[in-house]
Amino acid sequence: MSTSTSRFARILLVIVLVAFGVRVSYVAIAKRGPCAVRVGGRVVGTYPSQCAVGDQIFYNAEANSIAAGHGFVEPLWTVTHPGEKAPPAADHPPLTVIVLGGVNWLVEHPPLTWMGAGDRLDTNVREDRYAMVVFGTALVLLIGLLARRVGRAVPGVNADAIGLVAAAIAAITPGLWVNDGLVMAETLTGLAVVGACLLAFALWDRPNLPRAAALGLCCGVVALARAELILFVPLLALIVALTTRANWADRGAFAIVAIVASIAVIGPWVGFNLSRFHDSTFVSTNDGIALAGSNCDNVYYGQGIGLTAIAGPHACIDNPPPPGDQSQVAAVYRKRAFHYMRTHLRRLPWVIAARVGRTWGLYRPLDMVSFNQGEGRETWVTRLGLVAYYPTLVGAIAGVVIMLRRRARRALWVLLVPAIAATVGVVATYGQTRFRAAAEPSLAILAAVALDAVWVSRYGRVQGETP
Repeated sequence: MSTSTSRFARILLVIVLVAFGVRVSYVAIAKRGPCAVRVGGRVVGTYPSQCAVGDQIFYNAEANSIAAGHGFVEPLWTVTHPGEKAPPAADHPPLTVIVLGGVNWLVEHPPLTWMGAGDRLDTNVREDRYAMVVFGTALVLLIGLLARRVGRAVPGVNADAIGLVAAAIAAITPGLWVNDGLVMAETLTGLAVVGACLLAFALWDRPNLPRAAALGLCCGVVALARAELILFVPLLALIVALTTRANWADRGAFAIVAIVASIAVIGPWVGFNLSRFHDSTFVSTNDGIALAGSNCDNVYYGQGIGLTAIAGPHACIDNPPPPGDQSQVAAVYRKRAFHYMRTHLRRLPWVIAARVGRTWGLYRPLDMVSFNQGEGRETWVTRLGLVAYYPTLVGAIAGVVIMLRRRARRALWVLLVPAIAATVGVVATYGQTRFRAAAEPSLAILAAVALDAVWVSRYGRVQGETP
């Protein structure tokens, strides 16, 4: 290692350890139990971690189903329908439950059985949360490495400093570490997103078929984390392959290999779904409920514009749901949503603007303080996240301007792809700050670019730069 690289590695390690401490502290303090375990409405025991709420219930229960060998079925069906066979489920893309299924299997088998509750009440929520802490810490490390590589593409800045500053921002940003205390998809999505961005630079640096395949594979993994991020395949894998410094024949080969690799990752899950549901289902059945809950009077008018209404007395979906398996229910909801959109086209542009504004904290941001509680985010965390978000956003916008002026457009495109894909997703459904989680690493990196550029312009030239 060079002296510079060794120093970068040491400081980055310290930042990663701080990030780990922040995340462990949050889970240990804010997510402490006990949680009352109820079966059939009766409390039958407790569990030493805060109860799961919202989508956390599905991710945790489905991971337990996979760990127990039951596969991708509706995990709570045997509780609500005793004696009946559980139907197939694809509420969300499979990456998170596959990973957590592996975690839950490990803690339920020797030599790690001491970690669990040791009885039938073991929900593994605590173990899943600490697993997310490990993944979230790894995300901070990858953000530092990606930021350093981005810095090398921007003339007149210190790449090592950008890597360290971006990692430090990621280590303490509430919008990132809050996800590591939840049993949801955002942390693993971030890992896959940053991994794909690193592989995009790797393909640009040394274009060859293995690197094109690796990029395509990782973009496929991103799509299995969140369905709307399938846009990474055309926006990142394809564009990067076609803009490498190679002849057009090689570029075409890289593009084909990247797309085929993406299909190789996504295809088995799609084929599995097509074989087990009544109606055609590809990545997830969640589109139906997301569309129905986001296209009705409650979220087209009034203070709730741009949100979703899938629970409570004013929900836009049925309780109980329509008959049939998840694919048939999704089809009913999609039809209902599209009909509502067609009959309210004049209102739709305002609703879309509200969705985008909510996601990026530009429209009624304080609404998220209460809305986020339904997903297990404490009000103090949401408020703290707002305080930290706006300076980062301003810095990120400045970083975009700097990269454009310094002709670092290719590197900038890589950082913008997560934001573009996330925005397209909320245009189609609803606005929620959680949905920008895939773009949080980019915000940290762009803000770091701006901070370093200001530092260099005021206090001297980049380290190692000749006069």
